[in-house]
Amino acid sequence: MPDSRPAMSPADAIWVRELVRRRSAIVLDESKQYLIDTRLAPIVRSEGLGGVGELVARARAGDRRVVGLVVDAMTTNETSWFRDNGPFELLRTAVLPYLVRARGSERRLRIWSAACSSGQEAYSVAMLCTEVVPPGWSVEIIGTDLSPAMVARAREGRFSQLEVNRGLPASHLVRWFTRDGAHWRVAPELQRMTSFREGNLAEPFTDLGRFDVVLLRNVLIYFDGATKVDILRRVRGVTRPDGVLLLGAAESALGLDVGWNRETVAGSSVLRQDGAPSLSTTRAVPSLPPAGGVRPPLPRQAPGTRPLVGAPKPVRPLPTTRTRTHLSPGGR
Repeated sequence: MPDSRPAMSPADAIWVRELVRRRSAIVLDESKQYLIDTRLAPIVRSEGLGGVGELVARARAGDRRVVGLVVDAMTTNETSWFRDNGPFELLRTAVLPYLVRARGSERRLRIWSAACSSGQEAYSVAMLCTEVVPPGWSVEIIGTDLSPAMVARAREGRFSQLEVNRGLPASHLVRWFTRDGAHWRVAPELQRMTSFREGNLAEPFTDLGRFDVVLLRNVLIYFDGATKVDILRRVRGVTRPDGVLLLGAAESALGLDVGWNRETVAGSSVLRQDGAPSLSTTRAVPSLPPAGGVRPPLPRQAPGTRPLVGAPKPVRPLPTTRTRTHLSPGGR
C-alpha cells in the first residue's frame, strides 16, 4: 500500500542535498528527488513521524542522531559477492601472483576495500586470497565506509539468505559460512583477515598505512570532477609505488589524475603509478567456479621454494597494454 504521507518540500530537498554534499561530497541533483523520498521514507515510519518534512525539520533543528540517519540513508549503496567478477579474475590471474613475487621477502599483503558497504567485497577478496596467496603469509584487508550502520554489519559478518544468493558460489557458501538461524555467518578465518572502520573518502585518510591493492569501485560516479581528482591523488598517497588500484566498470581516471596509468591485462583494466612494472608476466591459477561449481585445490609449495602462486607449469604472459592518463585543464 503506497505511503500517503506528504513528500518533502523543494526547500527541504535542497537542504538534504546540501547536507549530503557537505558530509560525504556525494552530489545529488534534482533528478534524484524520488531517490531521496524513497530512502527517507523508512526512517519516517520507524520514527513514527507524520512525513519527510517532519524528519527534515528535526535534522535542521540540530538533532544529530536524525542527521546521521538521513546521511546514512542517502549514502548506502548496492553491493554483492564477487561483483562484476572481472576484477576478481584479474586479482587471481595477475595482480595477486605479481604481488606474491614482489613481496616474497615480506610475506605480507595489505588490501583496502573503500566504500565497503556491508562487507561483501572485503570478504570476497579474503576468500580469493585464501586460494591464491601461499600459506604462511599475512593478509590484512581493511574495509571502510561512511555509514556506521554498514560498518557494524560488515564487522558482524552475518548475511541473509537473499544476500548470500547474490553472487556467492554454492561451494563458497559451504566452505566459508555457517548457519545462524535464518542467516549465514562468515567463517572466523575470514573475519581474522578483515577489519572494518568508518571512513569518509572526502576527508584525509588517517591511520590507514599503505596498501598493495586498493578497491575503489562504483563510488567515484557519485562525486564531481574536482572531488574525484582529490580522492585519486590521496589514494595514490596510500598505495605502494607498484601497487594496484581497481575502479568500477563504468569509472575511469583518464583526464583526472596525472599519476595513474591504465594497464589492460587480458581485457580488464587496473591503474598503476608511474614507473610500476607491468603485470603481464605472471603465472595463472584456475578461474573462479560458477555458482555450484568446485575449484580444484592449489598445489602446496615445498619448504624453501620461491613463493610463487599458481599452476605448476609456466603459462604465456597475458596480453597487456598501458595508457598514460593526463590532467586536463582545471582538474576536470
